[in-house]
Amino acid sequence: MPPPGGRLRALPAGVRILRSVATEPATELSFGDPGVLAAEDARDRVAGLGPWNLALRRLRRNKVALAFGGLFVVIVLVCLSAPLYANHVAHTDPFKNHLTDQVRIGGKLTDVVAPDGVPIGPTWHGRFFLGADGNGRDIAVRLLYGGRTSLLIGAGAALGTILLSILFGMIAGYFRGFSDTAISRALDILWAFPPLLLGLALGTALALGGLKIGPLVIPGDSKLIPILIISVVQVPYMARPLRGQVLALREKEFVEAARAQGAGPARIMFSEILPNLVSTIVVFFPLMVVNAIGYEAALSFLGAGVRPPNPSWGTILGEGIQRIVTAPHQTIVPGLMLALTVLSLNIFGDGVRDAFDPRAKVRMER
Repeated sequence: MPPPGGRLRALPAGVRILRSVATEPATELSFGDPGVLAAEDARDRVAGLGPWNLALRRLRRNKVALAFGGLFVVIVLVCLSAPLYANHVAHTDPFKNHLTDQVRIGGKLTDVVAPDGVPIGPTWHGRFFLGADGNGRDIAVRLLYGGRTSLLIGAGAALGTILLSILFGMIAGYFRGFSDTAISRALDILWAFPPLLLGLALGTALALGGLKIGPLVIPGDSKLIPILIISVVQVPYMARPLRGQVLALREKEFVEAARAQGAGPARIMFSEILPNLVSTIVVFFPLMVVNAIGYEAALSFLGAGVRPPNPSWGTILGEGIQRIVTAPHQTIVPGLMLALTVLSLNIFGDGVRDAFDPRAKVRMER
């Protein structure tokens, strides 16, 4: 349609405006040879391409995100193989002390823990590959088992955060009024507390007496305690964006149509609104796992997370910091594993977020 008071102008040769598919509302500008443009158009524009396929196509083009996602998968697989390594390579478990044992290095027997209390460093072979801690426990074995614990708590806390955020965000956004006010103020109170200090206070309190909810009793040394604490602490960071989306979705035509057909609030929220939040939830999940792993390491390092002698990357760091001068490997190794895990999952999460971004990028080619 021509602009008001004007008329259409012809575009130069080789310049076209390509409309994106319906799921990509933005417009792509391409400059180049018309034959090349036609070939690209035929290759890229697939009939009926849905938003999930578009997101996967964008993610496949992000080689950096895929590489770091592969690194995270490798870390997970290595941690899951902890029992195999402990039984068939190290021949020990994460709790066994070797204070009086000796290990052969270069044909000479060496104390696992010297008489002055300094543990052995990395041997670079089966037993004590990464050295021992102050109690003579194999650091490599504890590192793998600690990774299982940290990843389990991170994934469990992220799932708990997502479930609570969906519940509170949908109730507040759909019903509005008193429900919205009460939930929003409660989220504001949680938001006002520094998350680490709030988690430290809750972890210290629950570690002493555990958690009792009616007939359900959770002991203070259970892994469910840090999972529940981190789940609650992270809720405001996800529930508020979901609430905003629900506020917008409840005014859409498909919700009005479902309401006109007699659908109740529960059916509308879970069958009409919730499917439209899936892409946002998928984007949030890896970022929530990253934050949960970081919170777990911090809480365990401060003594309010995983309780010793159970291994986690945070507890191993807390034990190694006391010998950072005489045995720096006790701090460097778990710190490096924690940094690689958080970095890989964070970069992959950024790639997932970019892939699900509904705004199509403007591309100019010559």
